[in-house]
Formats: sequence, C-alpha cells, structure tokens
Amino acid sequence: MIWLVTKLSPAGFWLDVNSTDADGNYFDIDFAFNKIYTQGLGIIVGSIIAFLIGQLLDVNVFQRLRKITGEKMIWLRATGSTLISQLIDSFVVLSIAFYLLAPAESRWDFSQVLSVGSLNYIYKFIVAIALTPLIYLGHYLIDRYLGDEQATRMKEEASKSSF
Repeated sequence: MIWLVTKLSPAGFWLDVNSTDADGNYFDIDFAFNKIYTQGLGIIVGSIIAFLIGQLLDVNVFQRLRKITGEKMIWLRATGSTLISQLIDSFVVLSIAFYLLAPAESRWDFSQVLSVGSLNYIYKFIVAIALTPLIYLGHYLIDRYLGDEQATRMKEEASKSSF
C-alpha cells in the first residue's frame, strides 16, 4: 500500500500545500512525502525479510544444538542460536533497506552497510551475552513453578515434536 500511494498523482489541494518557508525557500511537500515513505518501505521490507530469515535460522540452530547437548548447556542453545541469527539479521535488513531498495540518490555504499551492520551486531552480541543469566533464572523459575515431573514431561514432548 505504501508503494502504491507513492506512485499515485497528488490531489490538487495537496499541490497547493507546496509553498515557501519563512526564508522564502520553496518546499515541495509531495517530494518530501514520497522520499519519506519510499525509504520507510525499504526498512519495512528489509525488517520483515530479516526477521523471517533470522527466526528460521534461530530455531534451526537451537534445535541442532539441543540435539547435540541434550539438557546440558542451556546457554549455548539459547545464546548461540541468537548470536548466529542476529549476525544474519544485522546485515540482511541493512542490505535490503539501504542498499538494494533505497533510492539511488540515498543508497549506501556496501562498505557502509558492512560498517553499520558490524556495529549493530556488536551491540546485539553484548546484549545477548549479558542476558544469559536471565535465561537460567527463567528456566529455574519455570521448572520450580511446574515441578520436576511436569517440567521433564513437557521438555520431552517438545523435544520429540521438534525432531
């Protein structure tokens, strides 16, 4: 819908909004509208695609690590799968939004995509590692709430249905 709206001819009253600012500079509101929404569209599309790829990768890596580690090393399954999926996510969203779908005049160089993506990933990496103790706390609280028997049964059911 956003793309379609930016392709429509503006209404007559919209063109009348174009005027000058306090300094007498001409301001084209239709140009500004299209600029904002076409850039936003790239971010939306990039985010959705990166989210889908990231989540599918996260689940796949988590299940493979679970198969290898069993009940041990919760931190490796949770944090490891997140670190791998976020690596992909960090670069996919930027590549789509600011390199592939960005208007030519505002397109980033691929080196900028790599630079910003690397910084984003470093931030996500630090947050994922910092949150690892909360994974153990959550696991402990859920096991305590459910009881050992119920928690074990639910883990076995989840493990069977995922392989």
